[in-house]
Amino acid sequence: MTMSDAEKGGFLTKVIGPKRRWWQYKARKEQLPPNYRTAVEAIERYLMHFVPTDGDSNASMFEDLADLFEQAAADGTPIREIVGQDPVEFVEAFVQNYSEGGYVPARARKRLTDAIERAAGEDTGKEDKTV
Repeated sequence: MTMSDAEKGGFLTKVIGPKRRWWQYKARKEQLPPNYRTAVEAIERYLMHFVPTDGDSNASMFEDLADLFEQAAADGTPIREIVGQDPVEFVEAFVQNYSEGGYVPARARKRLTDAIERAAGEDTGKEDKTV
């Protein structure tokens, strides 16, 4: 049994489509100013580990994240104006548009919060004891 050209096209779109969108997102992220890129990478890491979604939802979510930070960088919007004082709350609200979310350990929440503090240029004087 062989696939028709139409079936192959649908299959390839499912396999390659999200990957292509992912690489386009990664290229956009690399063009951000360093502190915005650091914030996006922290959010990305958090999302990748703790937010279950499908490939299309992931692609849309990361594209929207890039849109948000590109616009903020262009406008000179401080990182804290984007994510607020609680980056975990920001990400959990952001992701509700794409999935039902999932369980997130406290360690991951702290790691995200610390990374955003560094990206926002805040010296908390706290020692990071997470491994």
